[in-house]
Amino acid sequence: MEKKRVLSGMQASGRLHLGNLLGALEKWKKLQDEYECFYFIADWHALSTSYEDTHEIKDNVFNIAVDWLAAGINPEKSTIFLQSMIPEHAVLHLLLSMITPVPWLERNPTYKEKQQEIKDRDLTTYGFLGYPVLQAADIIIYKANYVPVGIDQLSHLELTREIIRRFYYIYKKTIFIEPEALVSEVPKLPGLDNRKMSKSYGNAIFLSDTPDTVTRKVRTMITDPQRVKKSDIGNPEICTVFKFHKIFSPARDASEIYTGCTTAGIGCTDCKLMLARDLNDYVKPIFEKRKELSGKPEKINEILQEGSKRARTIAKQTLSEVQEAMGLLVS
Repeated sequence: MEKKRVLSGMQASGRLHLGNLLGALEKWKKLQDEYECFYFIADWHALSTSYEDTHEIKDNVFNIAVDWLAAGINPEKSTIFLQSMIPEHAVLHLLLSMITPVPWLERNPTYKEKQQEIKDRDLTTYGFLGYPVLQAADIIIYKANYVPVGIDQLSHLELTREIIRRFYYIYKKTIFIEPEALVSEVPKLPGLDNRKMSKSYGNAIFLSDTPDTVTRKVRTMITDPQRVKKSDIGNPEICTVFKFHKIFSPARDASEIYTGCTTAGIGCTDCKLMLARDLNDYVKPIFEKRKELSGKPEKINEILQEGSKRARTIAKQTLSEVQEAMGLLVS
């Protein structure tokens, strides 16, 4: 049987952290054994908020590709490509923007949330308002059956489906597949300060962090605020460090920490040192693979070039079908 197609991507807006590993990469790694997977680095999307300062985008593309490969995304199983190497994405975005009502974009919850969160940049641009249309083009140009998303991204996917329906309503041609969401339960990983882990908050542990850096960051993590001295009984359920233990530590260590905390048998410093050890053990294979791949820029570029070549073959065919349906000349 022909495999169903999965598509997903990440913005080239910074280094990847443990939240990206748990929330996306570990899921992607499993999907590539069951589906035909297309994974792309979205450098054009990075421009929607970073258009004034683009000097890091090229390095971000390289480092994201390295992180993906180190985490187990296999170019022999999955098509790994770069958004800007496929100009058909931009053409389809333009064509879809002609039929997408502005109120559909203005009601997008992320549009308002990011404008409130990001105060140091002017986000009153057409590109920022219309980036969900580019996102729709990214997905439907490959006729993806499924898109792995978090719950907070479901509204974006529904907009993609609405654009597909509007295209059919106007042009009476069934070209695109309405993609379905692949929503999986992933443990919520807080940042070092118990807020959402984010590079913009400065509270992230990155996949590229050295073991010493990981240990240093773990030492700064917030614990039970009511536990001042080692002799105080702690509550692991409100402790950021214990949340990490439940995800990254062996069950035996997590159980030992829980008992020690609730009986004042272990102090927060020892608890953090155990976490640093277990966390470094968890990411060691990725860190070692990263070191190897980081010294091979030619190999990374070759993987992106080959993946983009494969992806573009499909994108060109879909775009031809769209142009024909819209009564445009097909090159």
